[in-house]
Amino acid sequence: MVFSGFDFLFGFLPLFLFFYLLIPGQKAWTVQMKNLCLLVFSLFFYAYGEPVYVWLMAASIIVNYFLSLGMSGTGKTVKKDETARRKLCLVISCIFNLFILVFFKYAPFVVENINILTDYLRASGIISIPHLNVPDLENPVGISFYTFQILSYMIDIYKRRYPAERNFLNVATYISMFPQLIAGPIVKYTEVKKKLEKRHVTALAFDRGVKYFIIGLAAKVVLANRVGNLMNDIDRIGSESISTGLAWMGAIAYSLQIYFDFYGYSLMAVGLGKMTGFRFPENFRDPYAAGSMTEFWRRWHITLGRWFREYVYIPLGGNRQGRLKTVRNIFIVWLLTGIWHGAGWNFILWGMMLFVLLISEKMVTGRFLEKHKIISHLYMFILIPCSWVFFFTDNTTEMRIWFARMFGLISKEEMKHISMSDVLVYGRPYIPVLITALIFCVPVIRKFVFMLLRKKVVGTVMCIVLFFLSVFYLASGLENPFLYFRF
Repeated sequence: MVFSGFDFLFGFLPLFLFFYLLIPGQKAWTVQMKNLCLLVFSLFFYAYGEPVYVWLMAASIIVNYFLSLGMSGTGKTVKKDETARRKLCLVISCIFNLFILVFFKYAPFVVENINILTDYLRASGIISIPHLNVPDLENPVGISFYTFQILSYMIDIYKRRYPAERNFLNVATYISMFPQLIAGPIVKYTEVKKKLEKRHVTALAFDRGVKYFIIGLAAKVVLANRVGNLMNDIDRIGSESISTGLAWMGAIAYSLQIYFDFYGYSLMAVGLGKMTGFRFPENFRDPYAAGSMTEFWRRWHITLGRWFREYVYIPLGGNRQGRLKTVRNIFIVWLLTGIWHGAGWNFILWGMMLFVLLISEKMVTGRFLEKHKIISHLYMFILIPCSWVFFFTDNTTEMRIWFARMFGLISKEEMKHISMSDVLVYGRPYIPVLITALIFCVPVIRKFVFMLLRKKVVGTVMCIVLFFLSVFYLASGLENPFLYFRF
C-alpha cells in the first residue's frame, strides 16, 4: 500500500482517522488506546502488501524490546557484570537486526558475486567450487529504514541517553508507525517519546497536517509521476539509441522524479504525523539549491545523514584524529551509504564517487565554490544528474552507455542508430512539467507555497484543487511507483 494509492486515500486513511480520532481526551489511558489503534493499523498497513514479512517486523519488535530491557541499569553504580551484560545485549541486537537486513536485502547480490568469482577460478583451473543457487528473496519494503530506527534506539539506550522504555506498546508503536515506516524519515525515539505518553491532536495541527499531506501528494503525483514518464519513454527507445540531448534531458528528469517522489513522500509522512499528534523531523531542505555536494548532502535525506554522522562517523573519531583518519572515516561512511541504498555495484560506485567529490571539496575546491556562487550552481547542475545515473542504471554496461551518450562519446557506427532530433520528438511533451518541477526546486517558490498554506481561505482552496488534480492523474492510469521503496 502506498500513500498515493486509492486504497490508502479512500479506504485505509479515512477508516484509521475515524477510529483514531474517536478516542477522546489526552489522559494516560486514552493515549495508550491511541497507541494501540496506531499499532494495529500500522501492522495491517504493512501486512496489506507483504503479509509474510509482518511477522519479521513483529519478531524485531519483541526481540529488541527484551534486549533493551536487558540493558537497563539496576542503579546509579555501574558494576562490571552489568557493563558486560549491556554490551552483550547490544551486540546481540546489532547481529540480529543486521543479519535480517543483510540476509533479505544483500544475500542474492553476495551469492551472485561469489558465483562470478568461483566461475573465474574454475575456468582458470585454480580450484573447483560448486555453483551456488541464488536465493529468490523479496526485499521487505522499508527494512533499511526501520532497521536503522531500531539500531538508533538500542545504541542510545546503551549510551545511556535515555532509559529503556518498559511500556511494550510504546516501543511497538514507535518501531511500526505507518506514517514513516517504509520510507522515513528515520525518527529517533527522543523525538516521539513524550508524544507516545501524552499528546492531543488540535484542530490547527490536524488542518496543517492535511495540507502538508496534500502538498506532498501533489509533488508525488502531479510532478514526480509525470516527469517519470519521460524516463519510461527512454527505456522503450533504449539507451543505445538516444542522443546526447535526450540523455541529459532523461538524467535531469530522473533527478526531478526522485526528488519530488521522496520529498513528496516525506511531506505526506510529516502531514500524517501532525494529524496523529506527532512532529517528525524535516528530511529535505531545498537540496537542488546547494552550491556543493557537501551542502547537498546536508539538505538531502537529512535523517539518514544524521544517522551515519551520529552512529558511524563520530564513533570512528570524526574529524578529531587528523586528516588521514578523517578521510578514512568519510570513506567508510560513504561506502556504507552506497551499500545502504541497494545491493548492486552501481550503488557502491555511487558512494565512492561521492566520497571522491566530498574529499576534493573538503581539501581543494570547497572555498572556491563558496566564493563563486554562479560557478558552484553550474557545477551542481552537471553533477546532480550525473550522480543519479548510478541509481537508474542496473549494471556497469548500461551506466557506461549513459555516460557515453551524455558526454558525446559516440562512435560513427552508433551514430547511424541515433536521431539528433529525438530530444524534440520525445522531450517536447514533457517540457512544461520539467520547467514546472525546476521552478518548485527554487527555495523562494517553496517558501511562498507554504506561506499560502497558512492563509485560511487561500490555503484551503489551493489544497482542494491540488487534491482533485492528484486524484485525476491517479485515475488516468499514470504509473505510480515510489522510487525509494527500492532502497
